Amino acid sequence: MGVRSTIFAATYDRMSRKGEEAGLRAMRESLLAGAAGRVLEIGAGTGANLGLYSDGIDGLVMTEPEAAMIRRLQPKAQEDAPAAEIVQARAEALPFEDDSFDTVVSTLVLCGVDDQAQALREAHRVLRPGGRLLFLEHVRSDDPGFAKFQDRMNWLNRLVVMCDCNRPTLTAIEAAGFDVRQLEHSEVPKAPKFVRPLIVGTASA
Repeated sequence: MGVRSTIFAATYDRMSRKGEEAGLRAMRESLLAGAAGRVLEIGAGTGANLGLYSDGIDGLVMTEPEAAMIRRLQPKAQEDAPAAEIVQARAEALPFEDDSFDTVVSTLVLCGVDDQAQALREAHRVLRPGGRLLFLEHVRSDDPGFAKFQDRMNWLNRLVVMCDCNRPTLTAIEAAGFDVRQLEHSEVPKAPKFVRPLIVGTASA
């Protein structure tokens, strides 16, 4: 996956720019206003959330498994959040002790992890009791007919952006032991139709 990952990292910001400008960045900003205490962002990618965190948080740790993404993340972090710690790690194997964070952030990450259930168990593990998961994820549609369409198109989504468009992520969040406190159903702006269903919300550990 090395070559594909390098190409994906090089083109990600350009591919996502229209959607970010059409409303996705505003959704991120609104969600991240709820980040507090010591914050962990999983799958930080090229740093789309940088610059959106409050100055009042107690610290920011960003994990990312792909070296090609980290090479692009590091200079952005140095400019926008120089105190942030960047760690190369998979969401399924976080190198942190139990109860280490007050907030875990996942934005457009749970669609692409190899083991979604394990990634969510890890997020739950590293959160302190009562800590919060902030999530913004494109998901499987609640409409059965449309969900079947997503199933048919998932091969293309995996080929182009290396993630699944048909994961029942909200169900997985609840199955991992989270209590969903706030939830908004929306759409990914400017995305292909089969990728648009989106959930934005907050869950408590």
